[in-house]
This record gives sequence, structure tokens and C-alpha cells, in this order.
Amino acid sequence: MKVYLDNAATTPLAPEVIQEMFSVMQEKFGNPSSIHSYGREARSLIEQGRKYIAGLFNVTPGEIFFTSGATEANNMAIRCSVRDLGIRCVISSPIEHHAVEHTLQELSQHGKIKLVLLKNAGEFGEVDLTELEALLEAHKNEKLMVSLMHANNELGTINPIKEIGELCQKYHAVYHADTVQSVAHYDLDLKEIPVDFITCSAHKFHGPKGVGFLYINNRIKINPMLTGGSQERNMRGGTENIYGIAGMVKALQLSYNNLEKERQYITSLRQHMIDKLKSEMPGVEFYSDLDHNSLYTVLSVSFPPCDFAEMFLFTLDINGIAASSGSACSSGSSTGSHVLIALGKNGDRPAVRFSFSRYNTREEIDYTIEKLKEMYMVKA
Repeated sequence: MKVYLDNAATTPLAPEVIQEMFSVMQEKFGNPSSIHSYGREARSLIEQGRKYIAGLFNVTPGEIFFTSGATEANNMAIRCSVRDLGIRCVISSPIEHHAVEHTLQELSQHGKIKLVLLKNAGEFGEVDLTELEALLEAHKNEKLMVSLMHANNELGTINPIKEIGELCQKYHAVYHADTVQSVAHYDLDLKEIPVDFITCSAHKFHGPKGVGFLYINNRIKINPMLTGGSQERNMRGGTENIYGIAGMVKALQLSYNNLEKERQYITSLRQHMIDKLKSEMPGVEFYSDLDHNSLYTVLSVSFPPCDFAEMFLFTLDINGIAASSGSACSSGSSTGSHVLIALGKNGDRPAVRFSFSRYNTREEIDYTIEKLKEMYMVKA
């Protein structure tokens, strides 16, 4: 059996998305900037998609900008804010995705910003709102940005995006939220959440790789990061990825049309794995919050110390099980998960992130548990 439990890294394309993209590739190949009928058809497809996405998040179409994915979107939000809004101090955390963490570190190292990191994360990496407000108060005389993710990609911990936004509003700070793991899994009403930027990557919810979007609140006025053309209302040069945009919109439609049903199903799979691990794997601990403050798609598990820790994921892979030790964007790194290191987790215990989708089954979970038991029985 082959089991894919690394959906927080990327997801398989939904069959309906493949069909939609194939149809567009055949019929809508025009350049959206061209004025003839082929171009107008492509432009109409893009604008219909933009309108649909805007409706999902209760914003205007003019606030949605298509990008190559969340890495570009995060970079655009941060770098353009520093350049164009005069941001000089950014408050963030040490457990952000590297697309945010490395961008902020580079800007700090080159003297563009003062980078201030939260220190009092909870057991699961959750933001301490009291500490955040204290830092906002301490730096209130500087031009401020807060960059804190909505949900952590390794642990699944969900931060209170609305409360963070309200604090930013109180202290007149620009608020950027990496929402890569929560878009398509949670409703986000941006009329109710005071946030200036959110980011999305389609391949996290059964859409294609290489496409995403950046939401920019209308009150924020920045200039493009990528120049060269007037696309995206002069905010991003380059011919739009119409096939990717069509696939992303279809993937969003599938997710949000079936949101509650999928939430219940995936939650049941995650709980089944938790129950089986607790009952059949002595010594297992969890780095994810097992109550209500975690993504229902992610489960971070800490296994007992063993002499095959460095080969843990490889052994799972040999048995046909795909999982992750942390963010897939860090694969090949020898330094370990920066998230687990920042939270002081025990480095002697193998840590595995299992992440689920609507295509997983209870049988796959049972198979995974049996193979984990075999690994410890054989190697103990």
C-alpha cells in the first residue's frame, strides 16, 4: 500500500481541477493583454476568478492580486511595505515559514528594518497576545509591521488572527498574515478581520503548483515588486498564468462548496490516528494541540527515542508512507526543524508531521500505525 500523509507540503491535483485546466489549455490560450477575442476570453476568465475569490473573503476584486504562489506573495507584502510604506520595525515570531523568516532576516541584516521576535510562545507555539501588545506599545513611535502566520505549517497551531489584527489596528501597525495553511480550510471574512495582507498558494488545497494570490487591503498603497508590464492593474509585471488561475479557482470552489463535510471527515481521520497512536504506541507524545486550537489537517507526533531516528522518515518511505519531519521547504536541511528548535523540543525524539486530505482513508491510517509498530518492534 502507498499512503500519502504529507498534504501540508503539497496536495494531489483534484480530478476536477485537471479537467478544468485541460479545458482552458485547449480553449483559452490567448494572451490576456491582447485586445482581440482570444485575449478577451482569457481576460474574462481571470477576472471572473478574481471576482469569485473576492467574494469568498468578502473583499473587492481590486484587492486580489495573482502571484506565482505564497512565497512571492509573502515577499511582495513585506518587501514592498518596507520600501513604500516606510516600515522600520517588524514584529514577528521565530516559527514563521522560511518564506517570511528568511525575508525578514535578510532585510534586518541589511539594515532595512529592526526585527523584533516574540519570545513567550505557548506550548504549541501560539502567540502570546499580552507580549505582542507590550512590543507594540514599546515600538509605537516607529513605523510598524506585524507579520504572524494564521496557522503554523509544522505544528498546526492556529493563532487568533482577528485579535492580532485588532491589536495592530490599535497601534496603527500594518498586519501581514501568512494564511497558506488556512485558506480553503477555514472561512476568512476579511471585513471582520482587520488585516492588510493575506497570502495563498493553490497547491495546498488540490490546486496546481506555481499559482497563488496576495490580498492587499485597499487602504494600503504599495508599488509592484515585479516590473515589466501593466498586468494585475500595474501591480505585477508578467503574463498571467491563466491555466493555474483557472485551476486554483476550481480547487477553491470544490473546497468551499464542501467545507463542513470535508472538515468533519478529515477531523475524524486525524482523531482516529490520535486514538490509535495513544492506544498502540507507548511513549508517543504530540506537538500539536489535540483540543481545538489546531488545524484539523495536521498532526505533529513525537515518537520515543530510538537508534534509527535519522532513518525514521526513510523507513516510513520504504513502507510506502509519505510524511514529513517538518516543513517540506526545508527538505535536505541538516539543521532540523527551526520551529521545534525554537520551542525547545527534545531533539532525541523523532518528530513526524502527518497531514491529511479528503483523499485519505481510515485504512491508510491503520496501515501506517501497523508499520510504525513494526519499526519499533524490529529495531527495539
